[in-house]
Amino acid sequence: MTLPSSEPAARAPAEARADGALSVADALHLIRAAVAPVTDTDALPLAAALDRVLAEDVASPIDVPPRPCAAMDGWAFRHADVATDPARALRQVGAAFAGHPFGGTLHAGQCVRVMTGAVVPAGADCVAMQEVVRVDDAGVHVPADLVPGQNVRRRGEDLARGEVCVAAGTLLRPAHLGLLASIGCADVHAHRRLRVAFFSTGDELVEPGAPLPDGAAYDANRYSLRGLLQRLGCELHDLGLVRDDPASLQAAMATAAAQADVVLTSGGVSVGEADYTRRVLAELGEVAFWKIAMRPGRPLAFGRVGGALFFGLPGNPVAVMVAFQQFVREAILRTAGVRNEVELPLLPLPAACTIRKKPGRTEYVRGVVARDDNGMVRVRPTAGQGAAMLRSMTQANCLIVLAHARGDVAAGEPVDVLLFEGMV
Repeated sequence: MTLPSSEPAARAPAEARADGALSVADALHLIRAAVAPVTDTDALPLAAALDRVLAEDVASPIDVPPRPCAAMDGWAFRHADVATDPARALRQVGAAFAGHPFGGTLHAGQCVRVMTGAVVPAGADCVAMQEVVRVDDAGVHVPADLVPGQNVRRRGEDLARGEVCVAAGTLLRPAHLGLLASIGCADVHAHRRLRVAFFSTGDELVEPGAPLPDGAAYDANRYSLRGLLQRLGCELHDLGLVRDDPASLQAAMATAAAQADVVLTSGGVSVGEADYTRRVLAELGEVAFWKIAMRPGRPLAFGRVGGALFFGLPGNPVAVMVAFQQFVREAILRTAGVRNEVELPLLPLPAACTIRKKPGRTEYVRGVVARDDNGMVRVRPTAGQGAAMLRSMTQANCLIVLAHARGDVAAGEPVDVLLFEGMV
């Protein structure tokens, strides 16, 4: 894979910055141009296909439903029998249950008791739900205001024979599994799981559970990344902690690239003297960009090492999670073969208070969506917004996304909100 040149993005006057930081929009453009889906596939039983990406279209071999059936409990009848004589009493001649159809054909003046899902008897074209039907010694009385086809599920109304049931590139969710089961599909072909290798860099980092020396910090980033990657159904290759020296970093990078489709690191991509990632990546691969005009997450590298996509994420814990959501998540899904459900929807909500913002960068503010005293749904920032304040991510339920060109936000003005549910 050859990464696209970053020149076109640098020439975009509306997004350009004097410090060379790429806008979020231009960075996404470069990443999307570099992504190619994996082509290897697995044959899977349907029960094992949750969160896998379908590799080929699945067409329905049957009509769903295969025959007209009742949409609710009631009585099936011929609409013409009451169209000219609404007061006519119908004679019940049998019953139909789901899986146990009525065997005969309805004739004039007859009706059949039906349960939800039961096949509508031949000759019937309408179902009156039981709550509106009156039964007495004279027979069954149905309302006069029903129309032909009411409360009847038509043959093939959900799916017609030969129609694509689930398209290739779909990330299979519970509803997809149910839909595939409804057409008798027992096995599917899915793209293989994406292999992702990840490690943290920094001499100051210590594994949780070990003693904490003076000046050290426990490695939180790898555990946040592990959780985010597990949510995406990736095959994980955790390479642990890598120290701040070129030889260790080069060995780890080469190992990661040899076993993964995507390589993630955290730390080591800023301008500090001990940041060797750029030097090593220049030797082993190629780089598209190093800086993004965003907050948090400005030092963020994207490129290629060996045959793998590479993301060098910041060292601060919140910046890692924000950068993952904004860039890595989409790249992973696209590389895994997903053709839809890639971009998370933004929800416009009024701000509960003033939010300070400088134009010229995209800002991701941790926020809380809640109802105010008047019952209005609004969003407010959490108290702590530092890029190292990971606790704020547990207190927030969303990110407030303030666009590149936007300035200060006044209370009551709409802002875009990215809900955490389904993201982290």
